[in-house]
Amino acid sequence: MDNPSPAAAPDPQGSPPAPVGPAESERAGLENELRQLDLALARVEGERSRLLALRGQLLERLHRMGPVPAWGVPAAAPARTRGETQPPTVQNLLLGLGGVLLAIAVTAFTVVSWGHLGIGGRSAVLAALTLAALAAPALLLRRSLTSTAESVACLALVLLALDAYALHRVALPGTDGTGYTAVVSGVLAAGWAAYGRWLGNPAPGPATGLRLPSPVAVALAQLPLPLWAVAEAGPFGLGAALLGTAALDLVLARRFHAPGVRPVAAVSGAVTGGVGALLAGALSVTAPTAGTAVRAAGLLLVGAALGLGAAWRRPSSGAGSRAAVCPAAAGGLCTVVATGGVLRFVLPGQWAVLGPVLTAALLLPAARALLRQRAVAVGLAGTAAAVHAAAVLWTLPVVAAVALGPLGGLDRVWAGAPEGARAALGSGSPWAATLAVPAVLAAVAAVALGVRRAVPAEPRRAALSGAAVALLGAAGTVLPVALDLPYPVAVALLVAQAAVLLIASATLGCATSAPAALVCAVVTALIAVGWGLADESVTLGLLGALLVALTAAAAPPGRPRQPVTATAAVVCAAGLAVALGAATGLPAPRTAFAVLGVAGVAASVAARLRALPAGLPVECAAYGTALLAVGLAVGDAPALASVLALAGLLAAGTALRPDRRAAAHAAAALLVCATWVRLAAYGVATPEAYTLPVTVPALALGLLRRRRDPSVPSWAAYGPGLAATLLPSLAAAWSDPHWLRPLLLGPAALGVTLAGARWRLRAPLLLGGTVLGLVALHELAPYIVQVVDALPRWLPPAVAGLLLLAVGATYEQRLRDARRVRDTLGRMR
Repeated sequence: MDNPSPAAAPDPQGSPPAPVGPAESERAGLENELRQLDLALARVEGERSRLLALRGQLLERLHRMGPVPAWGVPAAAPARTRGETQPPTVQNLLLGLGGVLLAIAVTAFTVVSWGHLGIGGRSAVLAALTLAALAAPALLLRRSLTSTAESVACLALVLLALDAYALHRVALPGTDGTGYTAVVSGVLAAGWAAYGRWLGNPAPGPATGLRLPSPVAVALAQLPLPLWAVAEAGPFGLGAALLGTAALDLVLARRFHAPGVRPVAAVSGAVTGGVGALLAGALSVTAPTAGTAVRAAGLLLVGAALGLGAAWRRPSSGAGSRAAVCPAAAGGLCTVVATGGVLRFVLPGQWAVLGPVLTAALLLPAARALLRQRAVAVGLAGTAAAVHAAAVLWTLPVVAAVALGPLGGLDRVWAGAPEGARAALGSGSPWAATLAVPAVLAAVAAVALGVRRAVPAEPRRAALSGAAVALLGAAGTVLPVALDLPYPVAVALLVAQAAVLLIASATLGCATSAPAALVCAVVTALIAVGWGLADESVTLGLLGALLVALTAAAAPPGRPRQPVTATAAVVCAAGLAVALGAATGLPAPRTAFAVLGVAGVAASVAARLRALPAGLPVECAAYGTALLAVGLAVGDAPALASVLALAGLLAAGTALRPDRRAAAHAAAALLVCATWVRLAAYGVATPEAYTLPVTVPALALGLLRRRRDPSVPSWAAYGPGLAATLLPSLAAAWSDPHWLRPLLLGPAALGVTLAGARWRLRAPLLLGGTVLGLVALHELAPYIVQVVDALPRWLPPAVAGLLLLAVGATYEQRLRDARRVRDTLGRMR
């Protein structure tokens, strides 16, 4: 900041400047800069802290040079601390609290202290307070005290309510309280609306009048009709009163633009209309007679008209359009419930569910015709979709019972063909005794296909086509039970349906309903197999036919649905193998070999299809089939050992593939398990017989791995193999009273230790040394116990103390020895 000048500025008279020194020039420059900074501080409040810091630095330097002159420019005044609460907020809070306290005081006076005054005093006090409270806002508005006027107006409303209460207690004590409250609320609403219009704000903008009276009048207008209905009419009258109040709210929200009226009317109309529609819906559902249902339907249609009217004049886009979807959907739902309640007395029994389904279907053309009113169209379409989804959910218990019913009689497999389709279920479900369920499913499927034609987007068209196919498949599954067809005819229909769906999946394009048709075909085939379990010949014929059909569908390579068909073919082949074994009288452990053969064929097919999408699913199916074979052989130890060994060979063959090297681990585990099961079947209880078959291959693999990669640590190469035998043998030696196992284990551990020391391998050295030391301790333990018993009781503590002293005295030497051992082990690999 120093800017020394070689000479001072000339004076006004034009005389040449006197020569000045460097100190005077520097001082003059500093004084000039200080003056500029003081002027900047006076103008710029935002940079006050930085400029004051700079000013302080300059003043300090000037003080060191001499006295500082007064420039006449005052420093910027410190900024006022801004409060945490804005003044309008404080004002409104104080006024609100004051109004609440006054209302509480007046209420307490009226209710508690009313008896201390006579009738004249009571009337005079309430009249004076009410008139004063009603007149005060006008005076306050002239002084522009709008918030205070709002508070006093609210107090006036409370006083009017207290006046009405006092009038009822004194002059009309026998009047019904509910009806009287209805009349008073209506009068207050009308009077308060007029009061608000007299002192209200005529136009939006800055407040020039009272804003609260008009919204409060709308809120009070919600009470007269419902309270009158509660006092004089029944449930239908209450529903009509609620819907009439909602209609009034709709008119107020549309026609009046006073501040605060529209949102209050909209919210109030939604609440009253919703409650009225719910009440009407409950009356429609529980109506005992058709006349009652018609009356409830009339109320619901009024609610539907109100909902559609509330959504009709909304903007075509934006937040208003999104908000209009809900009333439109509510209107559509009211229409559906109204029609369904009336048709409940026309359609018998469970056929009544078709009423809402058909009514919801009629909403879709209406929604398409009202596309210009997008909110109304979306609301009606959403209602139709929700009703159809609810109808499908209604049919799910029946579909599940038909699909899973035969599985409940697995203990009666091949007990004989039942008389009819319903008898095959094993349960007397009344839902399955009607055609309503397949009719509903077919109707919803027809609606989905009809909507599909009107949808331009291809993904949505495909989804609707898939849903229609799934619904038709479910209807076809339930139809034999609904008609109670004979058992062979029911099974034949299920097989025919599976075949038709399979053919459809093969002929349709990928972007249409082909995937859904394929899934439905597989599911229907499984259901048919479950139904066929009642008869042996039917089961075998079904599985054989399905195997041929699925194999033919999966035979051409590269088909888009080949993974599903090929996997289903493997599952069907495994089931056929199990069924053939049971039909020929083979026990389950012998049948396991046939199932394992299916797994081997599937694994070989998966190897050929590895470049196609079907390779991995078929391979997973082969693994599952091998696991099934193992489960079938669990009851026979020799058969289980053979199955495990064959499965290990299959895994080893799979491991020959370059992309399946990890299967070698599974192969080793299966072969080891096969050896263990075989040893257990022979009654071998020696642990070394189980561990040595693991240790020898593990050490051989470790040796090969170390030769290929000498950097592999000994713990990874030899640790698992050595631990597999040494540790179980050590545990057995500690619990074995005989001498042979310790005699063999000790030299073996010694050999392992010496080998680790010879080749400087950490794992053999530590494992062998640890086992050797524990074996020696086990052998010397009896003698140690005898010596301890012969010694005096004070000797062990003394020995322990001496030992601690010795360790403390030679601590440094022991640390050095430990570091030396650590370095020696670190050089080992």
